[in-house]
Amino acid sequence: MKTKKGRKCTGLSVELLARTAETLKLLAHPQRLKIVEILDVNGSSPVHIIAEQLDLPQAATSQHLNQMKRVGLINAERKGKEVWYSVGDPRALTILGCIRKSGGCS
Repeated sequence: MKTKKGRKCTGLSVELLARTAETLKLLAHPQRLKIVEILDVNGSSPVHIIAEQLDLPQAATSQHLNQMKRVGLINAERKGKEVWYSVGDPRALTILGCIRKSGGCS
């Protein structure tokens, strides 16, 4: 297999594929994809704002956020008494962009 620049591609490591599969599994949930969208639009948000926009209890929203933070999809930063979340992995935005294009958004 060759890359665009003509170099021979030796293949992807099983470790990389396993990490990527775990990330994709986490994103394969409508509420988590919506979190990425909220963070893309807002830049960063505290959990109560995200929960409100998801129309989910704050505890359920926190669980989603913690799972996403664990694999690096989102970042968390403490600001006073609140934790603010932002997109930590730009690949999540790439996936969201693909979804937007396939859904008629551009």
